[in-house]
Amino acid sequence: MKRAGGAVVFDIGGVLIDWNPRYLYRKVFGSDEAAMERFLSEVCTPVWNSRLDAGRPFAEGVTELIREHPGQAESIEAYRSRWLEMLGGDFPETVEVMRDLRRADVPVYALSNWSRETFEATRSRFPFLDEFDGILISGDVGIGKPDPAIFREFLGRFGLVAESTVFIDDSSANVAVARSMGIEAIEFRSAGQVRRDLIGRGFPLVASRPGDPP
Repeated sequence: MKRAGGAVVFDIGGVLIDWNPRYLYRKVFGSDEAAMERFLSEVCTPVWNSRLDAGRPFAEGVTELIREHPGQAESIEAYRSRWLEMLGGDFPETVEVMRDLRRADVPVYALSNWSRETFEATRSRFPFLDEFDGILISGDVGIGKPDPAIFREFLGRFGLVAESTVFIDDSSANVAVARSMGIEAIEFRSAGQVRRDLIGRGFPLVASRPGDPP
């Protein structure tokens, strides 16, 4: 169903900013890709990282892993001391979608799984994050997506109505939970696809920008 207005909410990592621990760990492990992948699947795992995103102190998480994997101490410590090396650049075409919405007076927000300890350094590196009408990160509230509680907290904090809110995320699990709560969610594949989906929902955007991927 098309709509004339409403708010649009963006995930950050994978949608607006290119974050990947492999940017760091390819330096740490060199040409041994298999060892790097084992480390990221068995030591500094996505589940372990999700606890950091939800507010667990880095010092606590790193200390625990070093105790469990003393032979990997240096690589584990790098997750904290060299975290910024996991950041790539922004995704300029998606940032432009957000800015086009702002130019059309559409409220724009961000909802992301991100540690409070690392978010401020990220924010200073990507000034466009200051252009949002509001941002909620998991580290602020101690819970992360896809927990429905963070969506409820987000809607309540910014006074948004689920049925008038469009949420964009690259995680199918997060999209599914948002939809189950009445939020109109778009699974991100490219900036061009998101732009077309938003136009299809009645948002006042131009059909494309130079450089938009298909």
